[in-house]
Amino acid sequence: MYRVWYSTESFADYIIDHTLLRRREVVKNKMYESDANNPRNFHATPDHIRKILYLDAPDLIVEKDNEPIFSIEVTTEAGTGHNAFQRFARIAASVENQVPAFYIYPEGAIITRQGANSRWDVINPAVFKALEAVMSIYDIPALLYYFPSDIRQFPNPHAADAPHFANKGLHYDRDIVRYPACPDAQSSEMTDMFSALDEVIRITETKGVLDGRITLLRSLIIRQRRDFMNSEFVTKSNGQVLSAMSPLSATRTVPSHYLINYLSQYETDGYQIGELLRNRENTVFYKVNARFRGDPYPGALAAIDYLLCREGKTFEDRRNNLILVFGDLSIDDAAETISVSDVNGSSIQSMIADVKNSERHNLLSRDYSALRNYEIPRYFMQVRYGSTYSKVKHIRVYSYFADAILFPDGSFWRDA
Repeated sequence: MYRVWYSTESFADYIIDHTLLRRREVVKNKMYESDANNPRNFHATPDHIRKILYLDAPDLIVEKDNEPIFSIEVTTEAGTGHNAFQRFARIAASVENQVPAFYIYPEGAIITRQGANSRWDVINPAVFKALEAVMSIYDIPALLYYFPSDIRQFPNPHAADAPHFANKGLHYDRDIVRYPACPDAQSSEMTDMFSALDEVIRITETKGVLDGRITLLRSLIIRQRRDFMNSEFVTKSNGQVLSAMSPLSATRTVPSHYLINYLSQYETDGYQIGELLRNRENTVFYKVNARFRGDPYPGALAAIDYLLCREGKTFEDRRNNLILVFGDLSIDDAAETISVSDVNGSSIQSMIADVKNSERHNLLSRDYSALRNYEIPRYFMQVRYGSTYSKVKHIRVYSYFADAILFPDGSFWRDA
């Protein structure tokens, strides 16, 4: 039996009706994102689904006999700059759990700005390199399919002539009653994706879920899409080097002892920074000149990990340290250290406040007599997982990916 976990039921119906799932026994279940967002319901989510949600929740997860077989994320946002990576942590969370991930993203979306002609904001090609890096490490598909649009028939500067201009140039499915806000199922991109989903289903049914996963990248259908993504990077980068693209353009790589020298201010009362940060020769700093907040930075941080740091399946397998900086980063080569200054009101107190706010969902300090009946299984989940699912998304992602987080007025770091 198949079970489809969804955030939007119409999208679940869309996937079921256009794949082999329409001929299978299928049960649908509402998917709740986290204990922070849905404290009344999240604890009832099965453990094998919760494992995929530990960073962020995709739009849809399909499982067979209690084993997830693929996840899907869909968005209609313009994919320029950091925005293309806004949901990247969801893809990473799926693939890190050996579950194929499918990403539906516009090749471009029409943006109208005051005092300027309407034009396409096009996808950042660096996202293809990030997905390729994830696939290379985990040997699990992470494939992007374009949300259908008018961009190829009406490229810039002709965006205003696009037939679907009112919808940012995007093609939505014609059955707006059954599939509202879903991409046009008749488009070549969606029919290609349905073929790939059917391939996953067939391989799963033939070889089993676990054995089938390790053979998916050999599938001709999936290899062809992977080749297409690689060629799209080459075409859309138009000669621009990857390091010049966002978010890599916001990074600096320096010797790790610069970081250690900076953090030495905290080495008091016999404490010394641990070996993890010291043992890597170089450190990648991701500089965010903004007040502390979430999107699009959590997904961008995850992508930087796979593009510049990760060589294995955990953060311990990084060649380079990955450091998130909220503030202006300065490199002092003479003193072989760094400094972090505030330009936009960034403070470690903002992160502390978000963590404290998340803790209101924590039941572990309560007495048993204070628990309501519906809270008891949620309390038991928190006994096992602590506040993992109770923290808001950006706190979960930052603490998972970053080896250290630096602010003008304080720092966090890992020792191991």
